[in-house]
Amino acid sequence: MQAFQRTWLTRSLAVSAARSELHSSRLVWCTRKYVTAASHDGPVVSETNRAEATLKRFWKHVGLEKRDNSFAVTLDKRAIKTPSGNTLLLPENKRLLATLIADEWENQERLLQPHALPMTSLASRAIDAMGDDKTRSEVRAALLTYLDTDTICFHADDPPPVVELQEKYWLPLLDWVRSTFEVEIKVFDSVLFHSQSDETKRKFDDVLANLNPWELAAMERVTYTSKSFLIALALVKKHLTVEEAALAAQVEVASQIQRWGEVEDSHDVDFHDIRRQLGSAACLMANVS
Repeated sequence: MQAFQRTWLTRSLAVSAARSELHSSRLVWCTRKYVTAASHDGPVVSETNRAEATLKRFWKHVGLEKRDNSFAVTLDKRAIKTPSGNTLLLPENKRLLATLIADEWENQERLLQPHALPMTSLASRAIDAMGDDKTRSEVRAALLTYLDTDTICFHADDPPPVVELQEKYWLPLLDWVRSTFEVEIKVFDSVLFHSQSDETKRKFDDVLANLNPWELAAMERVTYTSKSFLIALALVKKHLTVEEAALAAQVEVASQIQRWGEVEDSHDVDFHDIRRQLGSAACLMANVS
């Protein structure tokens, strides 16, 4: 049993590293698009080549400009654009989000660090994709698949540390989901050949359909980060704080750390990374009156 648990831990860490590398690669591509859009006026030729040549801080001043009823983040007076070429305009009630995005770019001191732009990438995702009906439908379908493998629906009866953490963080969350949305949520002891009911999925699809673009983008990021549709839903609906969501998402890892200790440069990195990703989603949804 102990050998199995160690194998599980090794595979879990490998998957986490691969996911982080993929996420970083996507952000590198996005960063090149932001840089290109902000540093050129006319039609862009060979965007990637030009962006690669300027993948460093080329601007002196980061600013916030009021444009009608929106805020634009500017680099030397030129508005940042999303990877799809849309101007990154944020509603007036997203002043906090605009400030955080400006701060991300101000903190790019010399070389661009794509991993340090979580707010920019998430806001761009909301603007580029979450207003399009076809994309929204695809996102909803992808998120609903996580219900069948949701982290908090697979409970172990051993060892005691994991059972204790499941009871502390998962059972109250499951009770909240069932009572709030009036759905049946099944709990399993194996990941093989189990699924939630079609009725439950239909109800949650309706919930997703009523989310605004900011909420849906946040839902997507938290689901992929936590590997849990239900944790993401609780954070988006403000039932959980960022810290509570992170603790719920890391129950299995926390139990492994209790038994065998922390793996340096892995567990500690994941600890902070999940809070950064979930925190960016919470900030994306925050409104300032």
